[in-house]
Amino acid sequence: MLALVLVAGVAGATGVGEPAPPFSLTTVHGETIALTSLRGQVVYVDFWASWCGPCRRSFPWMNEMQQRYGDRGLTIIGVNVDRRRADAEQFLKTNVARFAVVYDDRGATPQAYSVKGMPSSYLIDARGTVVDVEQGFHDDRKGAIEDQIRSLLSSR
Repeated sequence: MLALVLVAGVAGATGVGEPAPPFSLTTVHGETIALTSLRGQVVYVDFWASWCGPCRRSFPWMNEMQQRYGDRGLTIIGVNVDRRRADAEQFLKTNVARFAVVYDDRGATPQAYSVKGMPSSYLIDARGTVVDVEQGFHDDRKGAIEDQIRSLLSSR
């Protein structure tokens, strides 16, 4: 039985080369963002929580990427996984997001993506395929991820 559970868990993992699991989540303003509606764009999905230290460091970089490449077809979506939305809203008062923030207090989306830690990010190409998965936020990877974003945008 345990082996079956382990195999099922691995089979559900979202990795490079696989289709990004669809989601439809709500923003603080009540707008719904569905991943399927973003087909044709490059999407960077970042899972974060208010208690996550590295998440504080990732927000300025994601703001910069959204500003730099948003008009060229990049959409960054921050998926908050806090159980209490008030915790996320408090975080956002000091860590401003200039990209879309949606809420998943039930945890269905991080489960679909097999998120193992915070933050975790998934770079998705215009066809909806995961091209990169990052666990944590590492300053030494920012340039490589930006290079991937530029490459994906130029090949759309």
